[in-house]
Amino acid sequence: MNYRRIFKITAIAGFAFLVQSCFVAKNYERPELEEAEGTFRTDELPQDSLSMADISWEELFTDPYLQDYIRKGLENNLDIRMAIQQIVSAEAYMKQGKAGYFPTLSAGADVTHQELSKNSQFGSIFSGSIDQYQLTADLSWEADIWGKIRSNRRAYQASYLQTVAAHQAVKTELIASIASSYYQLLALDQQLQITEATIANRESSLETTKALKEAGNVTEVGVKQTEAQLYTAQALLVDLKANIKIMENTLSILLGETPHTIERGSLEDQHIDTELKVGVPAQLLQNRPDVVAAEYGLVNAFELTNVARSNFYPSLTLTATGGFQSLEFDKWIDSSSLFATLVGGLTQPIFNQRKIRSEYEASQAQQETSMLEFKQTLLNASKEVSDALYTYQAETEKIDIRKKELDAYTLATEYSEELLNNGMINYLEVLTAKEQALNSELNYINSKYERLNAIITLYKALGGGWK
Repeated sequence: MNYRRIFKITAIAGFAFLVQSCFVAKNYERPELEEAEGTFRTDELPQDSLSMADISWEELFTDPYLQDYIRKGLENNLDIRMAIQQIVSAEAYMKQGKAGYFPTLSAGADVTHQELSKNSQFGSIFSGSIDQYQLTADLSWEADIWGKIRSNRRAYQASYLQTVAAHQAVKTELIASIASSYYQLLALDQQLQITEATIANRESSLETTKALKEAGNVTEVGVKQTEAQLYTAQALLVDLKANIKIMENTLSILLGETPHTIERGSLEDQHIDTELKVGVPAQLLQNRPDVVAAEYGLVNAFELTNVARSNFYPSLTLTATGGFQSLEFDKWIDSSSLFATLVGGLTQPIFNQRKIRSEYEASQAQQETSMLEFKQTLLNASKEVSDALYTYQAETEKIDIRKKELDAYTLATEYSEELLNNGMINYLEVLTAKEQALNSELNYINSKYERLNAIITLYKALGGGWK
């Protein structure tokens, strides 16, 4: 073997590593984002480095039924399981990217039989045919002069981390959906109880009204209006029962199960005592899984742009082939049958139907798109936090107002019944007061649910639940 040639090829490889330090691919730097440096739009809550997103969901939600459902959902939910498979797939490609620095090695064995023409060059030497036995190994390695392999590895890694963050985002969304559905189910239960009690009272009122009509104190109009109110409450009861079944079905699917009855507590026992702290907007870059995933998408596009740029430059490849080659089978695996070939090649693309430039321009456009998606995701995250804060503040104020409204309508109903008994008002005023009292009580329950749901929404908006 010619050792001088080997030395030359080795020298070329060494030169490639020296050149690499001068022409290495660019390193990713997070873009300056003014959106992450401001403050959340809020009128009341102070902002510091603490955030309720750092609290685990087990501390936030203390209802034992709800805790069990969240655990079951995290284990069985189909969206969660699909996200895990996405992670497994991306991990396989990440391992492929890490192996890019290693050479490729392949082995092969073949037997060739050739019938020769007597008038050919080899036919005049060999008698009619020739057999050749060959056992080879091929080794090939590309020097990462321009950082293409490194950029590919980082792109695969970013893609993997993006799927991990996406899985965390699914967890956050799932926990919030389970909690919201559970609390809504409790609110429907309480509204159902109130409606059933109202129906019982209106059935009694209908009997009373009929008796008053017999006594000549009210007309048939009063009887029919009382009867209509009873039917209105009965129709409301039908809707509430159907909504409860639908909500149980929804929660069952979130748990990855077929629809079934959901065991649960009561709305009155639900208390979220965690202090509402939102931290600062910059924390969304670490806490919000969808923001993290969007940035990894940008990293992936950035590194693929590096790869596309490196295709403009020449590639250095070292190839070695060796093995046994013989015309005789009994001398196939023999020291005299050994052969070896070592090739160092430098390939520079010149004309290739504009494929390289098109791929580079497309990768630049994709990188800019990923940048805009990252910024948009961060803007939306900040908006969702502010929206949740204002919703919570509004629902807290509304609960106090709804309670006063309910108390007022309850007293109005009591007073109107006393006045009716004394013949000072007609029965229509009593019916109106009762209808308004029922609606007020249902709205009061709904406001209690909406306040709980606003806390859930704020927790999700801050990126809580996946840690």
